[in-house]
Amino acid sequence: MTLAPLRPTASPSTPSARFPWAGLIAIAVATFLSISGEMLPTGLLPEMSADLGVTESSIGLLVSVFAFTVVLTSTGLTHLTRRLPRHLIVVGLIVVLAISAGLTAIAPTYELVLASRVLGGLAHGMFWAIGGAYAGHLVPRAQVGRALAVAMSGGTLAFVLGVPLGTALGQALGWREAFGILAGLMALGAVFVYKFLPPVGRGTAHESTPEPVTDAVPTLVDGTAPPAGAAVRRRALPKPSVLGVVLSCVITAVFMIGHYSFFTYITPYLVRSTGVPEQGLAGWLFAFGIAGAVGLGMVGWFLGARPRVSIPIGVAVVGLAVTGMLVFEGLLVPSLVAFVLWGVTFGALPPLFQTRMLQVAPERMRDLASAFYTTGFNAGIGGGALIGALVLDGSGLDSLPVLYIAVAAVVLVAVLASDRLLAHRSARPAA
Repeated sequence: MTLAPLRPTASPSTPSARFPWAGLIAIAVATFLSISGEMLPTGLLPEMSADLGVTESSIGLLVSVFAFTVVLTSTGLTHLTRRLPRHLIVVGLIVVLAISAGLTAIAPTYELVLASRVLGGLAHGMFWAIGGAYAGHLVPRAQVGRALAVAMSGGTLAFVLGVPLGTALGQALGWREAFGILAGLMALGAVFVYKFLPPVGRGTAHESTPEPVTDAVPTLVDGTAPPAGAAVRRRALPKPSVLGVVLSCVITAVFMIGHYSFFTYITPYLVRSTGVPEQGLAGWLFAFGIAGAVGLGMVGWFLGARPRVSIPIGVAVVGLAVTGMLVFEGLLVPSLVAFVLWGVTFGALPPLFQTRMLQVAPERMRDLASAFYTTGFNAGIGGGALIGALVLDGSGLDSLPVLYIAVAAVVLVAVLASDRLLAHRSARPAA
């Protein structure tokens, strides 16, 4: 028996349809909880390693295990559950994440912590494969960037509040208590999402109605049209294609390798290389998160309408910011400026990458494209944490930003080359 997809009562592509704030905020809440659970070990490396009797690089590998579980299972699980109601799946996944965080809190050994992270990775992968596409189903293609900026704002808030507060709680009460509190918040979050996330499935009304889309979306932040006569420079998007999805996912994966090879171990780097006092760590992470929120707001305001321009500029600025972290080692004020600049650009880049992927994905395969994107994204997280652990044990902390800078340079070239390739293919007349 096939379950019929649930549809919104009004097509979001019609002028009368309101922007779905409640549903997107519900996705943002789920995103906040999911990312907080994934990244909390990065702020508690010293506490967890001391209590569990393992090295800091071993705690960093908990991020790798979590991410590689996503890589190996997200696409398959998303495909197997493709006929089930997405609304109930999202709620169920948050419940599983709560169970995973609770098990992490009470696990007596490193091996059992590892097992609880595998369980969390199973749920996290499915959530990210479904969540981005869910936001895309709620709006017409021209508003995908804006919708993702709202829905994925929870990820930025996880860096603004989740990881810094989790770090502060772990330092004050203990890392187990921090995971326990997170588990309780996830349980409450499941109730919130169940109530406010509208049911919507594949094949929503706007997907079957093609519409002209430009790289510059002529809408203001409140969803209204700009004043009559306002000049809006338009640039046609590449034609949707599987190649566009593949290139987007590969580029995202490579960028995330560079980012998480360094950011997974940012706590020891800030203390030992930058000179940040341990009691100041939460404040620095909070500043990084606030900066990321600014970057995300810029995506919702104007960057999301122009990913072809915004992405290469963002990658270049990330490289410059991390170079500043390296050059100004030991100097707190300029290092903080570089760190905040890094936070702004990193807050913007993941939603920009995902916006670009959904813009070039054929409508019929948005869920599957999101699953591939999630696989690439988490392959980058897991690979970055693993490579960072090897570099940390081999060459030391100061090699990590150098690796990131090199990866950013490769990604910049790849972004520019792939964009030219897709534009060229789109310009060719059909045979």
